[in-house]
Amino acid sequence: MGCLVSTPKDSGGNRRRPGNIGEVSVYVPGLRIPKSVDFFQSLGGHLSKTLVERLTALRTRIVVMAGQEAPTITRTRRKTATQHGGSTLADLHQALEDYLPVLLGLVTDGSQLQYKVQFIWVNQEDDAEETAMFNAWYEVLSVLHLMAMLLLSQANLLLLPRTSADGYQPKVSEESRRASIDIFLKAAGYLDCAVRHVLPQLPSELRRNLPVDLAEGVLRALCLQALGQGVDIQLGMAIDSTKATLAVKRRLACEMVKYWQQAQDNVMNLPLSNGWGEKHRLFIKWKYIEAKSQPSLTAPTIKKPSLCQPFDQKTATGSCACGTHAPPYFFYPTPTRRRVRVCGPRLQPLLSSVNLPIVHPPTVVLSPY
Repeated sequence: MGCLVSTPKDSGGNRRRPGNIGEVSVYVPGLRIPKSVDFFQSLGGHLSKTLVERLTALRTRIVVMAGQEAPTITRTRRKTATQHGGSTLADLHQALEDYLPVLLGLVTDGSQLQYKVQFIWVNQEDDAEETAMFNAWYEVLSVLHLMAMLLLSQANLLLLPRTSADGYQPKVSEESRRASIDIFLKAAGYLDCAVRHVLPQLPSELRRNLPVDLAEGVLRALCLQALGQGVDIQLGMAIDSTKATLAVKRRLACEMVKYWQQAQDNVMNLPLSNGWGEKHRLFIKWKYIEAKSQPSLTAPTIKKPSLCQPFDQKTATGSCACGTHAPPYFFYPTPTRRRVRVCGPRLQPLLSSVNLPIVHPPTVVLSPY
């Protein structure tokens, strides 16, 4: 159940088109902005006045704060402190956390209240200006998406180089890098929850009509992007650390390539044609290429030859290896065209009776990982 309303892209000016997104360490494809909802008209006869007022107050706060925050989301400066001592991003995220448990009450145990309210959100990556649905699971999905985008925005601010107190080249502090890893994992958790637990609750028809901002491929790509950038930070810290082993660095490098490759696979065939979407696709492609071009963290692996086996000079079969002779080993082609490995000291009598060339096998093989 549920109705869908999509407004064409030329219907208004609510969408924030990216002109110059400034310096970017973590690309955030804009913030989807909620529009006001009249809960009293839809739920007044089904819920108590106190609960409807709470829903209205919580969502109105989010609408106002998101409308103020969205135009400045791409600024590279740190967010100014609010009167409560936090930042606007943190306050908006807290407002969403307060709203989500109350919202989930509308969808508990298959309640029919989930179909009573029409929720409207302004899109960023979709061609449609805004999308409205009579389904509370759509609201839950939109809230989780917005919470994840706010966390990615916070991580971007933490990872932008800052001028150090000593006046040297701008850099990112280790505290900021550690904090960003936790933020990336939390954002990935929100997106993974959206894909695994919220999307399946929507009817297949509504899922097909979701804006591209909330398409399964985009949500998976954003989740993998968060994981990939978190591993990227860990790899950088491991390379700077003298205690990190080569095995740890190789594992992190392989994980990073895997995450970015999967993220690119998810967004490759999606219709991300407008400004935000195209920049998002290019960002993922760039990070994947950058991950593959990381300096090699591999070490040469010595291929140790095994002990030789007894060699029969009459039949020229088997292979010689008395167990006492040291490498190098050579390959001796037998009359039956069978290549037999023979240790050096025992090869000389054979060469005196058979005039065949000696082939030296490679002894060092570079491992691809």
